[in-house]
Amino acid sequence: MFEGIEELRKKLDSGKLKVKDLAQQAVDASKKVNSKCNAFVTIIDKPKIKENKKSILSGIPYSAKDLFSTKGILTTGSSNALKDYIPFFDATVISRLKKSGAVLTSKSACDEFGLGGTGTTCHTGIVRNPYDENREAGGSSAGSAVAVASGVVPFALGTDTGDSVRKPASFCGIVGYKPTYGLIPRYGVLPFASSLDHVGVFTRSVKDAAIVVDSIKGPDSKDMTALPKTDDLTPLLDGNVEGKRLFYIKEICDIRSYDNPSDELKKSIKLFNEIIEKAKKLGMQVIPESIDQKLLNAIQPTYQVISCAEATSNLSMYTGIIYGPRGNGSNINEMVKDYRAHGFSSLIKRRLVIGSYVLQKENQERYYLNACRVRQMIIDKFNELFTQYDGFITLASGGGAPLFDGKTEVLSNEAVLENHLAIGNFGGFPSITIPAGFINNLPIGINITGKVQDDVNVLNIAYALEKDIKFKGGLHE
Repeated sequence: MFEGIEELRKKLDSGKLKVKDLAQQAVDASKKVNSKCNAFVTIIDKPKIKENKKSILSGIPYSAKDLFSTKGILTTGSSNALKDYIPFFDATVISRLKKSGAVLTSKSACDEFGLGGTGTTCHTGIVRNPYDENREAGGSSAGSAVAVASGVVPFALGTDTGDSVRKPASFCGIVGYKPTYGLIPRYGVLPFASSLDHVGVFTRSVKDAAIVVDSIKGPDSKDMTALPKTDDLTPLLDGNVEGKRLFYIKEICDIRSYDNPSDELKKSIKLFNEIIEKAKKLGMQVIPESIDQKLLNAIQPTYQVISCAEATSNLSMYTGIIYGPRGNGSNINEMVKDYRAHGFSSLIKRRLVIGSYVLQKENQERYYLNACRVRQMIIDKFNELFTQYDGFITLASGGGAPLFDGKTEVLSNEAVLENHLAIGNFGGFPSITIPAGFINNLPIGINITGKVQDDVNVLNIAYALEKDIKFKGGLHE
């Protein structure tokens, strides 16, 4: 199912394709892909169909990350802590997609509660990349990325707290779009770090991403962070980028910044420079900017401190008393301890230990509050640059999807190039990854980020580049 949303719409409207048959295709494809890539927690054998002839998404199948609450359908957060949880309500975005007539056919696997970037900590097992099953799909929205890349569905929902939509999109050769913070409501989405969490979408084209977001964005009385009503994005995509100004960070995308660059990194930066030339031919200016290396090096530790602190707060509700299977013990404390000991993975436990430590009264000033100050310094620097430029262009990763190393994810302070997408979460900036080409037969993406509530501009730059790059998203067999 590699047709785009508009192509499928035409087939459905003409009668060449029936909604029921399209949904069954998605279900059958889900089972086939799951046997190879382990992308889904739940496959809905008999998806509910309720068409809306006024909506372009009517009858279009999709997958949702297993962090989205789905009424009457298992929602585990890919954790043993919620392995049997069936909600009694839908997340706002699920409700809106139901209203549009879109058909939910599966719940996709993710790193446990979204706290990971590899797709290896799902309670149902690791998620594999469809391009090479010995490699990661990226995370945390691994299953959603695989679903779209494999042609199971034309779009899928994900969440992005540090890069959890945009990095898997790069590794799987598709589009991953994280809008401005608050553009899409988060009510009913299991939280990780509330000041960083964004709902995002996976598609195989920029226009499809705009179409989906237009159907789920908008104010929500149940989410105090949701933005007021905004203009639709899709009608404003015209590919006219003449005179637009982009910048890239020399310390990230200049090969001379690296002491011993790998061959893969050399090829990645070479590809990035080719994309810059394409941007210039489209009429855009692309200018290098320098940012203090200390500030760039602070991105990952700042992210870890803030995200772990917020995760500690958000995950405190998982006690086994209200949600999840009861733990064993003679009193509540023993029951909670047993529930968390057996329900949480080692990665979750480590993050909660870090979060609890930095939130302790004697440590807050040194760790948590300092991280908040550094975050603001990074936001201020990028807001300053966005007064001069229309967008920030960069590599989404330093290469293709990494091989599995036999370990689940560990906390680490990787190179700046592998962590800088978190800037988009720090400032709530709109950010999109699109396929740029292949390195060593693996897809790699480029990323465009812009100022808050300038989503149209960010999408339009990506739309113009996508046309020129001519990379058709997804794994075509």
